[in-house]
Amino acid sequence: MLIPKSRGNIKKLTELACSDDTDLWAMDEVRFQLHGSRCRMWIPPETKDPVVYHHPTRKAIGYFGAVRLRDGKFMFHRAEKFNAESFFLFLRDLRTVSSHAGRRVELILDNASYHHAKLHEKWRQKSRSRFVMNYLPPYSPELNPVERVWKLVRRMATHNSYFSNLDEIAIAVERTFARWHLGNNSLRRLCAII
Repeated sequence: MLIPKSRGNIKKLTELACSDDTDLWAMDEVRFQLHGSRCRMWIPPETKDPVVYHHPTRKAIGYFGAVRLRDGKFMFHRAEKFNAESFFLFLRDLRTVSSHAGRRVELILDNASYHHAKLHEKWRQKSRSRFVMNYLPPYSPELNPVERVWKLVRRMATHNSYFSNLDEIAIAVERTFARWHLGNNSLRRLCAII
């Protein structure tokens, strides 16, 4: 199902987010580069030309992540590559975690080619009654609530920080993710669609 930008579908998503028998999840992929990120900061007035160190490389670490809009519960998986196989592993784990309460799962995600891969097409068809994937229109990341989570994680874990290797950035990012494992009111409000 494709989610167009319309008031009717926003109303449908709002109803799903408030439903007792359906869990609405938003999922996406993200990469955190080794050099971290820089933002505005306060410096002492005597420092005229501040030096902010960063690692001179484009190495990055990738994650699949999903947030349940009802309560802010967050789930993630580290991924070396974003492809059909790694996405399928994440989907199966997400379905296992989210189906314990017996609720139907509605997933909001973008239109990456591996989200439609033949590798997991039979599984998607078989699971359609309890696990539905709602695809956003192409080139519309602003419609996916989990994009706000990535911005928050960067602010909390990587802004103005130096990481000498990928393990250090993974520790910083996963420490932030771990806070949201059981649900979080801040994430719920951040990702609210109502």
